[in-house]
Amino acid sequence: MMSLCLRFSNHQQQAQDILQEGFIKVFEYIHQYKFEGSFEGWMRRVFISIATRQVSKRKIHFIDIDNADDAITINPSIISKISEHEIHELIRKLPDGYRLVFNLNIIEGYSHDEIATMLGIKATTSRTQLLKARKMLQSLIVKQHNLIIL
Repeated sequence: MMSLCLRFSNHQQQAQDILQEGFIKVFEYIHQYKFEGSFEGWMRRVFISIATRQVSKRKIHFIDIDNADDAITINPSIISKISEHEIHELIRKLPDGYRLVFNLNIIEGYSHDEIATMLGIKATTSRTQLLKARKMLQSLIVKQHNLIIL
């Protein structure tokens, strides 16, 4: 669960706070687990709920960042050589709104409608933030690996 918390926070201390609060909530509400689906999945939903609430307290501004690298395409063989740790480090470099939507949609599998409900935004905002997060990640990969894009 710590890796989940770190994906939603840029700071180790904040991730630890989310982790602690998550386990407190799991123990507090364990009687609500209905033994339908996996226990880990239920726990993940509890932790994601707490993480999104914590991040939302910081008043996320869903921003537009001009990305001149609109047409970046990276060879999949290059991406396959990037370690999981390195990918997580690159995700942490995203602005809060981009990172939050990216984590919820790509990693956790929530739909844009679900994300919109969770964050109090429009589904179109979620889609736009994801698109821009992907473009920014591609740009970060290019910069970090000194790739030349033709």
